[in-house]
Amino acid sequence: MQTQNRQLREERGRLVAEMKKLSEQGLMTAADKSAFGRLDAEQRRLQERIELIERSDQQYIESRKTGAPPNGQPGVIGPSEEHDREYKRAFNQYLKRGRSELTMEDRAILRHEKRDMGVAGEATGVASGAGVFVPVGFVQKIEDALKYFGPFLNGGNGYPRIMDTDTGQPLPYPTSNDTTVTGELIGEGQQVSTQDVTIAQVIFGAYKLSTKLVKVSLELIEDSAFDLENFLVEEFSKRIGRAVNSFCTTGTGSNQPNGIVTAVTATGPSTTAAGSFTNDGVGGANTIGSDDLVKLEHSVDPLYRPGAAYMANDSTIASLKMIKDKYGRPLWQPSFRDGEPDRVNGYPVLSNPYLATLQTQASSPTVSNTTMLFGAMEKYVIRRVKNLSVLRLSERFADFGQVAFIGFYRFDAQLLDAGTHPVARLVNTY
Repeated sequence: MQTQNRQLREERGRLVAEMKKLSEQGLMTAADKSAFGRLDAEQRRLQERIELIERSDQQYIESRKTGAPPNGQPGVIGPSEEHDREYKRAFNQYLKRGRSELTMEDRAILRHEKRDMGVAGEATGVASGAGVFVPVGFVQKIEDALKYFGPFLNGGNGYPRIMDTDTGQPLPYPTSNDTTVTGELIGEGQQVSTQDVTIAQVIFGAYKLSTKLVKVSLELIEDSAFDLENFLVEEFSKRIGRAVNSFCTTGTGSNQPNGIVTAVTATGPSTTAAGSFTNDGVGGANTIGSDDLVKLEHSVDPLYRPGAAYMANDSTIASLKMIKDKYGRPLWQPSFRDGEPDRVNGYPVLSNPYLATLQTQASSPTVSNTTMLFGAMEKYVIRRVKNLSVLRLSERFADFGQVAFIGFYRFDAQLLDAGTHPVARLVNTY
């Protein structure tokens, strides 16, 4: 756009110089007047094109400005719909044809979109120079599809909290624990005592996931009926979704995200299940009883219980549906309203396939598994870097008549525990 604008201005300057020359030569003939009119009409036409380009550039710049999303979270304000359509068109051409076959206009659109991927260290996520950042619409499709692979990227009340950022540099998140400090009674004219607040912080990085290679035959790519974009959305979201939810559950926190089970095991309260024996007199340690759930709930501070939720494997949830209290009443309360989750003891239950299941037989030697979590799940925060990049490998599988694609996704996760333990775990021992 800048090159075209400069060329138009140079051409208009030449026409204006010719008009000035005609006007300065004195009395103009009819031919001079006619030439002057033609020059004037042409320079006005060029001026309109220049103004149109400059207005378009200004609107584009304004649409790409970054601002703070709701609640003051760092993030991105998306581009205009018109630019998103243009970028999506150029991105699809890149997927089907590769960078070398792009027009100059499409290359300029993709190049203008490219932004910094982060800083050195663990937050680094620099893709190959041939990588392309994907349009907002593609990212949104990926994020929507990720919600089906576990509870961590669903968002909403009762779910782990998502924090979107535009770049991936280390992000300090402050925490404070002032629960042991109370106010004081003082007499008239008596000096108050001093008690500072202890501030700590959790550092969010941006670990990089890859989707691994996804290969597509040239015949499918060239078939206009084949929706390559939706195919990649489906494949990428499956692989990223499984990886994100797995790391958010049991990630070690060492060179990878700190999973919620790992974090709660290290610092949170733990309840060992007695099983349903207290109710039926026969249930063993490989079961969960109503008393276990009561103990688990009350191991969490009352301030964290409003809005709290359970988290368990789907097979464990199936067992919960059959649990009854000592009066024979089921603990499971199915929802009959749209958008309302089923509940146990009045709390919603989140299904997580990466939590341990209830074993059917005892082990030798004895093992202990975290089978359920309970607490303020929004205190577990997933930091996502909104920039998602896709790389097209045109040559690697050329002899197979295939093109490969790979996507890169960056995130981190931490439990915000300042020492008050917002989430607790239930342990079954076999």
